[in-house]
Amino acid sequence: MDLQTYLRALRQRWWVVVVTVMAALGAAGFVTVRATPQYASSVTFFVTAGSGTVNAYQGNFLLQQRVKSYVDLLTSDRLAQSVVAEERIGLTADGVRSRVSARVEAETVLLAATVTDSDQTRALRITEALAKHFIRLVQAIETPPGVKDPAIKIEVVGGPRVEAQPVSPRPVRNLVLAGALGLMLGIALALLRRLTDTTLQNGEALEKVTSAPLLGSIPYDGQARSNPLIVGPAAQTARAEAMRKLRTNLRFVDAQEPARVIAVTSAVQAEGKSTLAANLAITLAEAGWQVLLVDADLRHPRVAGYLGLGAGAGLTDVLIGEVAVEDVLQPWGDKSLLVLPAGSVPPNPSELLGSKAMADLLLSLRELTDIVIIDTPPLLAFTDGVVVAVQADGALLVARQGRTPSAQTAAAAQALHSVSARVLGCVLNMSKENRIDVEQYRAYRRGAPAETVRTARAEEPAAAGPVRVPPNGTVAAASADKTEELDRVPR
Repeated sequence: MDLQTYLRALRQRWWVVVVTVMAALGAAGFVTVRATPQYASSVTFFVTAGSGTVNAYQGNFLLQQRVKSYVDLLTSDRLAQSVVAEERIGLTADGVRSRVSARVEAETVLLAATVTDSDQTRALRITEALAKHFIRLVQAIETPPGVKDPAIKIEVVGGPRVEAQPVSPRPVRNLVLAGALGLMLGIALALLRRLTDTTLQNGEALEKVTSAPLLGSIPYDGQARSNPLIVGPAAQTARAEAMRKLRTNLRFVDAQEPARVIAVTSAVQAEGKSTLAANLAITLAEAGWQVLLVDADLRHPRVAGYLGLGAGAGLTDVLIGEVAVEDVLQPWGDKSLLVLPAGSVPPNPSELLGSKAMADLLLSLRELTDIVIIDTPPLLAFTDGVVVAVQADGALLVARQGRTPSAQTAAAAQALHSVSARVLGCVLNMSKENRIDVEQYRAYRRGAPAETVRTARAEEPAAAGPVRVPPNGTVAAASADKTEELDRVPR
C-alpha cells in the first residue's frame, strides 16, 4: 500500500485509534490511582585510593577496577544482612536488598545508592544504615592482613536525604506515555485491520473481482432503514441521485442489445439488493418507462413490504396455475409501475423458478411492459438467482462496501459466468460518501433558483400513456427524447 492508502485506512478507522488511546489512558489512570506511593532516599559516595598506593597511575587503575564492583556490593546479601543484624527496620535481608539500587556516575568515581520504599521514614533509615555499613564493609575488604590503612577509601559526599514527593506513581508521565503507546497501538491496529480486511473497499475492487463494469455506487444513507424508497423527501438526496445515474448507465450499458428483463441479485444476504431493485424500478418509472417489479425471492420476500402492498397472491400462485398474472399485478403510486409480489412461500422455489411456466411468464411480461426488474435470492445461498439470471436478459450484481468479502463476490460472479448468464454490471451499495462530491451536490441544489425548478416541471409534457419498446428491443425515439428531457429537470 502507498501512503495515500495508509491515510485512507486511518481516516476510515479513526475510531479504532480513539478507542485504543482512551483504553490506554483509562488503564494508566486506574493503575496510577491504585498504585502505592513510593519514596526515594539517596546517598552519594566518593571513592579514592588509599595512602598505600604506589603511584597515581596505580591508584587510577585500581579505582577503575574497584568502583564498578562496588555497585554489586551495595546490593549484596552480605551488606543487607549486616544492616538487618544491627538496625531495627522491620525487614529481612531480602527485603532490604530488593529496595536498594546503585549506579556509577559516568566518567567519575562517584557512586550513588538509592533506596525506594513506601514508607518515607523507613527509606531514610535504610539509607543511613546502608551508608554506614557499606563504608565499614569496604574498609574490611580493602585492608590486607598486617596493613593498617585500606587501599580504597570511601566518603559520603551527598545525603542521605529523602525526596519529599513520591517518585512513583507519576500521573503526568504515566498518562503521557499511555497516550503515546495507545496512539501507536491504535494506528498499528487500524493498519493491520486494513491489511487483513478482505471485504470490498471501492468500486475498482468490485470491478476487478466480478470482471464486470461498475454501473453505480449508491452512498450510505442513515435514513434508508426507516425510509428505504427514494420518494418524497428522500427523492432529493445523494442516494436518489446515485440511483438516477445507475438508471442512465444501465440503459446504455449495451445500446445494441438493451436488456428488458433484468435480474437483481447479490452474493449474500443483507447487501441491500431488494431495496435497490425497488428503487431502480421507481427511477425507471419516473423516466416514463412502463416498469414491472417482480419479487422472485420466494424464500424471503421483501418487495411488497417495502412498497406497502398486500402480501396476497403473487408469483408463486401464477406459476402453479391458480391465478392469471393480470389478476395479481398491483399498480404502485402515480407512476407507471406495476408490482408482482412473491405470493405464497413454496416448498420448492428453485424448481418453480426454473420451470417452463416461469419461462412462459417472462415472455408474456415482455409484452405487457417495457422493462422487468426481478428481485432474486442471494447467489451463494441458493441456486434461485442463477436460474432466474439465465432466463433474464442480464443480471445486476449488488455488493455492499466494507461488508461483502471479495472472495464471496468473486464466487457469485463465477456462478453467473459458469452458466453463461449475461452480467450487465455491478453496483457498490452503501458506499462511503465522498465529502467533496456531497458538498458540491448540496451546494448546487442550494444554488438552483426555486422558480427555475418550478418552471421546468410545469413545462414537462403530459404523459401520453405507457412508453412501448418495439419487439426488436430498440427504444423509440420519442421515448428517448422524453427520458432525456426528464433527466434535465433539476432534482
